[in-house]
Amino acid sequence: MDIADILAPQGVFQRLKAANKKKLLVDLAQRAAPLIAGKEDKIFETLWEREKLSTTGVGHGVAIPHARLPKLDRITGVFARLEDAIDFDAVDDAPVDLVFLLLTPEDAGADHLKALARISRLMRNVGMCEKLRAAPDKAALYALLTEPTATYQAA
Repeated sequence: MDIADILAPQGVFQRLKAANKKKLLVDLAQRAAPLIAGKEDKIFETLWEREKLSTTGVGHGVAIPHARLPKLDRITGVFARLEDAIDFDAVDDAPVDLVFLLLTPEDAGADHLKALARISRLMRNVGMCEKLRAAPDKAALYALLTEPTATYQAA
């Protein structure tokens, strides 16, 4: 599974502004809803319930919020680079500015874990995160995230 299989160009956003984690997840749910023909309130509720279990702020300025949704027919990602980093209750207490949202069908099983692992490997790569933070626009962000030669090993 490649990132291009789950992330479309219209699912990439730059310079998002959010005051806090909850408002960011509301915003991301609104942006994801048209991509999956879903209801933004249901997407947010599912993401928020998952976030209550434990933070998806994985450290080094990165968060990977994820949720399984009923009636979703394919795995879908949304990537956002924030204008200003926010507190996300990350495991290292560092503020978050790179967010890769993952939505999977409720019955995705191992595919959910494979997609999450792929995104995690990509976002743990320090060099990749530096490039994402320096990218000038959405097209460059998408190209970096989906390039076939992207290194999926932690740097």
